[in-house]
Amino acid sequence: MLPAAFTTRASLATVLPSSLAALCGAENALGLPRLEHVLVVVVDGLGAAALRARAGHARTLAPALTKATTIDSGFPTTTAAALTTLTTGTTPGEHGMVGYRVRDGAGRLTNQLSGWDELMDPATWQRSRTVFERAAEAGVTSTAIGLPKYAGSGFTAAALRGAGFIGGRTPAERFEAAEQVLAASGPGLTYLYVAELDQVAHARGWESPEWTTALETLDGLVAGLVRRLGPRRAVLLTADHGIIDVPETGHVLYDGAPELLEGILDVAGEPRMLHLYTERGEPDAAAVASRWRDSEGDRAWVATRAEAIEAGWFGPAVHPEVAPRIGDVLVAARKRIAYYDGRDPQRTGRNMIGQHGSLTAEETRVPLLRFGA
Repeated sequence: MLPAAFTTRASLATVLPSSLAALCGAENALGLPRLEHVLVVVVDGLGAAALRARAGHARTLAPALTKATTIDSGFPTTTAAALTTLTTGTTPGEHGMVGYRVRDGAGRLTNQLSGWDELMDPATWQRSRTVFERAAEAGVTSTAIGLPKYAGSGFTAAALRGAGFIGGRTPAERFEAAEQVLAASGPGLTYLYVAELDQVAHARGWESPEWTTALETLDGLVAGLVRRLGPRRAVLLTADHGIIDVPETGHVLYDGAPELLEGILDVAGEPRMLHLYTERGEPDAAAVASRWRDSEGDRAWVATRAEAIEAGWFGPAVHPEVAPRIGDVLVAARKRIAYYDGRDPQRTGRNMIGQHGSLTAEETRVPLLRFGA
């Protein structure tokens, strides 16, 4: 049986819509009271399991984490999909950001974070209105705070449209900018992105001393911010996905089994969540899925596009415009492994330790911590 990705539990899709509702004095899924300003801190890669495991290094964050304060990030557990779910309040089957690297309308494999060009318009490829656009209509000022290099990116135009952008090179600079925005009068909704824990996890692993140091830095910044929160202001802290450390011994070189490549035209996605595009599309999907299940069924979930949609992996509905972007067959790792093509002379991505993308609890369960609300 295939696992579900989106459940009846709260998910990233509820966070910003609830925040906007609270600013408007309306009832909301998170039960937030009426507020004047909500700051949503998004910590890339901070899974609930990892935070629990390093609780002694997070004296502000860890005490706020209970079973009731974790939510589903959704699927796939990759930044492009999850952040867009957060900022639109819709699921990937609706907003269209269905993976890290997917096939676009021109038949190209395109990186959803950095591969934007004239053939992919952020305003139309990402199909949903953002919560920031809705906030403007309600008279609420929206601000996004992130790394300066993201200010004019295609992904920012797709996922953060409607919000003014402030760049900060370091986490400290970004938190300082957030404090200044929080001090302004009038209703406000602010998004603060922290990239550093995910970056360290990819390079060193979340179990490394370097990751723990980055967590301690974050915890200190949150503590200082919370101490200075003014009235009717709240901080919500969440993440786009969790992380699993995969040693090189867990690298599966799928080209070593030629039958797995039979009938496949392109391989996209990412190492823990493959999108397989077959040569003839749907007519080949069942046979390709069967071969992958025979080989990998004990360590990965394998589904055709139709099966994944039926199981709700991409949300309760998938728009007809979005469906072709999804691989004809999906391979989602459930053990501590990652899939690579051993024929790649560049060994692309094989230096990464911390990884994500799949459906395990370590990847899908993220914190939702509340301060001042």
